[in-house]
Amino acid sequence: YCPISRLFGHVTWHFQTTSLYINRHPHQALQSQNTFQLVINTNFLSLTQLLCPCLVFFLSINQRETRKDITMAVDSSLSSPLGPPACEKDAKALRFIEEMTRNADTVQENLLAEILRRNAETEYLRRFNLGGATDRDTFKSKLPIITYEDLQPEIQRIADGDRSPILSAHPISEFLTSSGTSAGERKLMPTIQEELDRRQLLYSLLMPVMNLYVPGLDKGKGLYFLFVKSETKTPGGLPARPVLTSYYKSDKFRSRPYDPYNVYTSPNEAILCPDSFQSMYSQMLCGLLDRLSVLRVGAVFASGLLRAIRFLQLHWSRLANDIESGSLDSEITDPSIRQCMSDILKPDQHLAEFIRQECQMENWDGIITRIWPNTKYLDVIVTGAMAQYIPTLEYYSGGLPMACTMYASSECYFGLNLNPMSKPSEVSYTIMPNMAYFEFIPLGGSKAVELVDVKIGKEYELVVTTYAGLCRYRVGDILRVTGFHNSAPQFHFVRRKNVLLSIDSDKTDESELQKAVENASKLLLKECGTRVAEYTSYADTSTIPGHYVLYWELLVREGERQPSHDTLTRCCLEMEESLNSVYRQCRVADNSVGPLEIRVVRNGTFEELMDYAISRGASINQYKVPRCVNFTPIVELLDSRVVSAHFSPALPHWTPERRRR
Repeated sequence: YCPISRLFGHVTWHFQTTSLYINRHPHQALQSQNTFQLVINTNFLSLTQLLCPCLVFFLSINQRETRKDITMAVDSSLSSPLGPPACEKDAKALRFIEEMTRNADTVQENLLAEILRRNAETEYLRRFNLGGATDRDTFKSKLPIITYEDLQPEIQRIADGDRSPILSAHPISEFLTSSGTSAGERKLMPTIQEELDRRQLLYSLLMPVMNLYVPGLDKGKGLYFLFVKSETKTPGGLPARPVLTSYYKSDKFRSRPYDPYNVYTSPNEAILCPDSFQSMYSQMLCGLLDRLSVLRVGAVFASGLLRAIRFLQLHWSRLANDIESGSLDSEITDPSIRQCMSDILKPDQHLAEFIRQECQMENWDGIITRIWPNTKYLDVIVTGAMAQYIPTLEYYSGGLPMACTMYASSECYFGLNLNPMSKPSEVSYTIMPNMAYFEFIPLGGSKAVELVDVKIGKEYELVVTTYAGLCRYRVGDILRVTGFHNSAPQFHFVRRKNVLLSIDSDKTDESELQKAVENASKLLLKECGTRVAEYTSYADTSTIPGHYVLYWELLVREGERQPSHDTLTRCCLEMEESLNSVYRQCRVADNSVGPLEIRVVRNGTFEELMDYAISRGASINQYKVPRCVNFTPIVELLDSRVVSAHFSPALPHWTPERRRR
């Protein structure tokens, strides 16, 4: 390689063994420290010096044609600019990432054209009179940007059994239930069989990237707490289940080939057990038996990993007894688990004593590294609402790095983190342009822009068009652009649009919370003539599991009695009954959210809250009571004014079956 500078302005050069890539946008330069890149200093060398024989040689090599095929057929014999791959398989995956992100705009253009050609005769696209057009301009001028409610009639027809090509030319194979809700029920996202291949492709890219940062992961195992959740069938007979449940039950997962970089301590039988207690118990037991082989510990969400730690706190004695005796606890009745554990569980008195010694200690600081001493990192999502769990995870892990590896939803899998060992606050996901057609609505704007045209530092709402028939669909995620990898943007997940409270997979917006408070207030008024004068809320994650806290200031009419503890606990339950089905599933089936709590504050508290806000610069004319608080001084102010606390006395009603509309 030769020194290079001064090529008609600021240019970034990427040298590879057979080709030279010129990137005329310095803000889109590769950010990996392993990438060989030279940024031109326009005042360093003359143009004559630029044209040295070495450069001429590289420029003489023909550039490969931009690929229209968006499969993973990439020459893996070439090294990757991301870094030295751990093996030939990794090299192929890393080269695929480079190929897709280098040509992001062309990939997007071709992908949209393919979707429109394939689905041209669907009922949905025909109503917009595209006339066979597959270009972006026609598509965006004729099709509106939509929400779930706009598409709900078509989705309901498919759910009821209509098999005509309504949204997709390919048959809808199942519905993926979103954690977002509509009219209190989980949204149903249509999917087709080949989408499973697309999701599997993104999964296959995760470990090749991680291997660049953490060597030797093929020498041990991953302790991952993975679970299937309740599913049902639509009236037309299609499965309706969460996307991860769909994946874990597929042959892609159950019959996956052996990969030394993806060996789990948990057997499939434990992961696929529908009973959450038996599944967690057997997964934890296997993790303890194989503790010295564990190199990474994880769950899907941070809250899930903390539930596993809490489970260990509650049940370590039983687990140690099983290890000592070599026999499985009688409460574990699932036949497939008992069968597979008979081959795994053998008496080990030394290990049992070690677990008792560690777990009976009052101090659980660093318990993860004490029990699994070879753990190199935690693999959990700690972005968005999950960021509230970071301090607790740091405590239990002794400060281990937390890797957020991918960005996905029920609607679509979006991208991956090319720097998975970055700090949680700095996590950015690179959008993979082969996953769907992406558009971005600037916050405060209405006109969507292309994937490659977003601006660093700006925030956008994500819009997707998928093979399964979602066209210009608003996902509801708010993202901030942090940079580019080649021509593909990198985003920091900011928040879910309109979400007020979230502990686990639950998402409660302001209108849902307002309705729940109104319903509880009716009970309060009926029983003792008292009204809720003002309220706010808080997601309390200081306990495991976390729970919703409502701060109520009450207006008690003269001559009326104060509401009793029993009345206020029933108000808690009434609120829970009024919240959406995802919240109630988390409470009843998943045990991932604790009982809702009402904290009654003394009169005048919300005036003090307003005074505090004004003292910090808020306008008295524009001040509105925040319906959710998380700023520590405000929470402390509210807690200092609490006169009584009340918890929901029972579980709310929930079944897997959806209500008919």
